[in-house]
Amino acid sequence: MCAVNYQPTEFELRHKNQQFANKARAGKNPVNQSRKEKLAKRSPISVWALGVVAFIVIGGVFFELARLLFL
Repeated sequence: MCAVNYQPTEFELRHKNQQFANKARAGKNPVNQSRKEKLAKRSPISVWALGVVAFIVIGGVFFELARLLFL
């Protein structure tokens, strides 16, 4: 006998994906988050840019306090 590899059609794949998405929205936790959900949770500013801004602000406060106390 010859083994035939079954390839699902595009329609079947879309249908299964839609079923999975509906179950995930209904309360069943999906295994992996979708790309849209990952982007929705993402911060609009990157971590290193936030660190640079914090360094400038906090560093400026320290320099200003040092100037007031020692000069």
